[in-house]
Amino acid sequence: MDWMKIVSALALLMFIAFLFPRARDMMKNSPKGTSSDWMSFAIPIVVIILFIMLLIKLV
Repeated sequence: MDWMKIVSALALLMFIAFLFPRARDMMKNSPKGTSSDWMSFAIPIVVIILFIMLLIKLV
């Protein structure tokens, strides 16, 4: 097996080991979104999806 693959796999495991506890802590202590927060997220996403569908139809 190639040494580069082993080193990159170990680095990936180290990243996960360091980031997982911090991510879990951030998820637990983060503020919860309200319905207006979700609507302000959903409307631009829907507009972008419709725009992409329009571009696909024009091709």
